[in-house]
Amino acid sequence: MAKEVEKKSQKEKKEKKHFFKDFKAELKKVIWPTPKQVVNNTIAVVTIVLITAVIVFALDLIFETLNTYGIDNIRNLVKKENITNTYEIENSSEDTSVTENNITEENTNTNSVENNVVQE
Repeated sequence: MAKEVEKKSQKEKKEKKHFFKDFKAELKKVIWPTPKQVVNNTIAVVTIVLITAVIVFALDLIFETLNTYGIDNIRNLVKKENITNTYEIENSSEDTSVTENNITEENTNTNSVENNVVQE
């Protein structure tokens, strides 16, 4: 049992040494860029990022302007229309209740007149 544990730990040590040797060998195969290439690539990346930022900024301003002058105005118009519709509905319901009250009063008056006629 002890021999198996010892073999496993030695095997792990060899694998670690082998890993680092392979890692070092792979790093030697890498073609590293020259300082001039690094500068050129950096300038290219920064330029592309700035162009993208300008485009996003412009689109943001355009959509914000459309939102402010377009959608908000439409929203306000819809709110005004809803307010007038609500006002009209409230007035019509008041008219209906007034009409219902008048009908009820007329029925009461008619009933009282009929009662008077019957009593006479």
